[in-house]
Amino acid sequence: MNKLVAVVFRDVDAASEAVRVFSELNAEASIDVAMLCVIKKEPDGKISTKEVDDGFPIRALAGTALGALVGFIAGGVGAAIGAATGLLAGLIDDLYSAGVDGDFVSEVATALTAGKCAVVAEVDEEWVTPLDTRMEALGGVVYRTLKSTAKQERRKRDIAGAKVLLSQLKIEIEQARADRKAKLQAQIDSLNKLIDAKLGRAQARAKQATREFHAKIHALRQKAEKHHGEAKAAVEARVAKLRKDYENRS
Repeated sequence: MNKLVAVVFRDVDAASEAVRVFSELNAEASIDVAMLCVIKKEPDGKISTKEVDDGFPIRALAGTALGALVGFIAGGVGAAIGAATGLLAGLIDDLYSAGVDGDFVSEVATALTAGKCAVVAEVDEEWVTPLDTRMEALGGVVYRTLKSTAKQERRKRDIAGAKVLLSQLKIEIEQARADRKAKLQAQIDSLNKLIDAKLGRAQARAKQATREFHAKIHALRQKAEKHHGEAKAAVEARVAKLRKDYENRS
């Protein structure tokens, strides 16, 4: 199952050790780690981020669900979460399109008090025990959530609904009196901008998802070559499941 995991630690030393453990679990095929980074809440409340390149297939946060999570914690929470700013609106939309659960974000942000660190990762795991036992031994508190496609499906429905409304307005403007045409045209222009924006974000997310898919498949194939017997069969089963999920979403 594809999940986002955040493990909160008391200090950077424990978080650094946790990164090593994530790498070990990934190498032995207990879990598959797509990407990982370390975040720290400084005494002044600001969030510092360290991306980790340790053989994981996805190497940059930008445009990913993990990037949306980190961005919201760093920007949204750190910049007065209740404020209706353009930055906050953009971060919320990133979370929405990436399928990141808001309650999960809130839990992690609340636990990450000043001076603490968190290792955040996108993983594929069937059992929680391998990761949880190793993280608990280091003093970490584990939070996890499934990556959801429900919000992406909702965006598709939103775009379809906006297009229906646009068609109705175009019919109405043809029959409207002169004094109404300008107002109707303003609504049409606004809807066109909204649809273009939503389509642009959806297309960007689809391209990102395709890149992530190919990177994960490549990493899993390499992992399968290093294992034998049941371990190799388990990795190959993950490849098959990943392909099926991707095809169902496409």
